[in-house]
Amino acid sequence: MNAQARLIVLLSSLTAFVPFSIDTYLPSLAQIAEDLSTSAAQVQLTISAFLCGLCLGMLVYGPLSDRYGRRPLLLGALTLYVVATLGCLFAGSVEQLIAWRFVQALGGAGAVVLARTVARDLVGLVQAAKVLSWMHMLTMMATLFAPIIGTWLVLIEGWRTIFATLFILSSLCLLMVALGLKESLPVQQRGTSVRASFEAYLAIVREPRAVALILCMSMAFGGVFAFITASPFVYVVYFDVSPRLYSGLFALNILGIILVTFINARWVGRYGPQRMLGVGAMLAAGAGAALIGVGMTEWGGLTSIVCCLVIYMGVTGLLGANCTASLMALFPRQAGASVALGISVQFATAALASLWVSHLADGTAWPMCLVVGCCGLGCLVAYGFTLRGGATAQDKACAPFQ
Repeated sequence: MNAQARLIVLLSSLTAFVPFSIDTYLPSLAQIAEDLSTSAAQVQLTISAFLCGLCLGMLVYGPLSDRYGRRPLLLGALTLYVVATLGCLFAGSVEQLIAWRFVQALGGAGAVVLARTVARDLVGLVQAAKVLSWMHMLTMMATLFAPIIGTWLVLIEGWRTIFATLFILSSLCLLMVALGLKESLPVQQRGTSVRASFEAYLAIVREPRAVALILCMSMAFGGVFAFITASPFVYVVYFDVSPRLYSGLFALNILGIILVTFINARWVGRYGPQRMLGVGAMLAAGAGAALIGVGMTEWGGLTSIVCCLVIYMGVTGLLGANCTASLMALFPRQAGASVALGISVQFATAALASLWVSHLADGTAWPMCLVVGCCGLGCLVAYGFTLRGGATAQDKACAPFQ
């Protein structure tokens, strides 16, 4: 295995922290409520606490890594995750579990943000888009298999087995980073102060093209969460699909993401991130418009909805990888802050989309089709604004892997 392949595997392991921390855990919620003698609503707060810790942590790690470097913060974040996972493992009450899940998310946030910034530090824009695509594809594979793995782990020794496994995996990642990952941000390229590093957020939001890139990737992510929120009811209740078939239809979307992300990784070097981003935005908008039409007319029923969603979900990985790479290229000296802000806005948009589709719920597929469709059209509008700034010098850079 060459150096770039080893780097991709390591960074993909770090970006997989979030799906493994959430998805392996979902099958055990009912068991946790029973074991800790609490309600399902209280246990669900552990998910909310994790998402809050994730967004807060991202906003902190990004600028700090621009000032102090990636490696020390990444080691600190992974150590925090390992310790918090032990706390979750031995939690004796739901209050303790909620608190430790929040701390665990603070550690996981560092892995998510810093893995992407390390990739950008080591390669040029085009290579960064390619590496991020491979990372995203492997992360989606983790998302696909995490619930299945979680179900198996619960059958071994209950829900605590999940956190024991997460402890082992995170400890291995910490060891690999400590032994195999050098500092990727030279001292001369770091910020002059912590205040200046955090002020990078102001510079980013004042750059129209950066805002457009963030909105493009966030709208795509919002549609994903709208689907995740509404699809169980739409598929299982409205269309009377069996839970087993629903799992298969859900897996089709993950496979679509993996396929399109693989294509992006192979083609981005030939066509460039901006052109691939345009293709993804047009496909997302086309699938979104079709979803709105299907939702209004009910033409084609479940089959049409599934086909549109597979296309929409498939291009979300392409949009995320190319938007992230282009965003960091705009701010090479504030890559940590730019990716932290981008991913935080992604999660905020996802939360709003989830609330919107829940608020509109009327017992039909229309709310899901409307929200996902609007997100797809929003991707194309945001992409249009990314063209106003034209190509930057960073866009044309393609430094070799070092």
